[in-house]
Amino acid sequence: MAARDIEMSRVDEDREAFLPAPAQQRRTTEPQYPPALVAIVVAFYFIISLAVVFLNKFILSSSEYKFPYPLFVTWFQLLVALGLLVAWAKLGQYKAAFSIIPPYEFNLSIAKRVAPLTVVYVLMLAFNNLCLQYVEVTFYQVARSLSIHFSILFTYLILGKKTSTTAIGACGIVFLGFLVGSYGEINFSWEGLIYGVGSSAFVALYGIYVQKSLAIVDNNQWRLLHYNTTLAILILFPVVMLSGEVSEILDNVQFLGDIGFWVLMTFTAATGFGINIAMFLQVKYTSALTNTISGTAKACVQTLLAALIFRNPISFMNGVGIFLALFGSGYYGYVRYMERMTK
Repeated sequence: MAARDIEMSRVDEDREAFLPAPAQQRRTTEPQYPPALVAIVVAFYFIISLAVVFLNKFILSSSEYKFPYPLFVTWFQLLVALGLLVAWAKLGQYKAAFSIIPPYEFNLSIAKRVAPLTVVYVLMLAFNNLCLQYVEVTFYQVARSLSIHFSILFTYLILGKKTSTTAIGACGIVFLGFLVGSYGEINFSWEGLIYGVGSSAFVALYGIYVQKSLAIVDNNQWRLLHYNTTLAILILFPVVMLSGEVSEILDNVQFLGDIGFWVLMTFTAATGFGINIAMFLQVKYTSALTNTISGTAKACVQTLLAALIFRNPISFMNGVGIFLALFGSGYYGYVRYMERMTK
């Protein structure tokens, strides 16, 4: 898939990743792989993407390790992710299985051109974790469901591309789900809703800026990871310091010496990095239709598991809103898939 054809359903579903979504190359034919291999790849994507959301929610608001400092969490996870990126690239020089990621590079002239993308990326991550801190995981999908609408708006305003009437109709279903779900949310939070809408807007902008920035690095998504992650760490560091989170952590957190906490933080960061590997494998070994279906199914499983694990109460109106948002998102992904197949 060309840069302009980055699959919107994947960008929308995987916004919890801490690294940029990899670009996808257009395939004129869908290669056939053993069903067992496809099942393993999809299962890996399910496990790793669900782990990112649930682990971050556990860190930010659990009773055992309540660490309500989303900016520091984001910065720390980016730092770990960069370390894993560099280590993976280094291993790729000796082991063919790791060779998908090129050696680490950082050229100042290229970094300056990538910087606008990174600013959007940092805001997307920050708003995403702030949203997760304030809302229940069951409402998480609804709070951020407007990314499709912002994608359509920004695609038209920035790229001058129009969206089909059918796709806009699917967005109408999602928006209805957003309104109903918000009205019916028992533990409603205006802060969480605002951060969710902000996250949706930056997710949409991020997808567009990725398309514009890939050409800077010869359409190599992994080279873009090098620059985007490094710049994000540098940009977010002064923000974390000025926010006062570091001083609050030193004054209020009693478990900083607990190795279990730092293992959890590091493992969560590793799952954030793993999302990118999972997405790469899905693009390589599954079809576009499988991607669309697995993304929607993952969102449904995420909501159900959240209700079971976190005991989040769901009102009737909230349940209807969640269903409409998930159904509309899945239908939108299907419409986009069919439109790509007819091009």
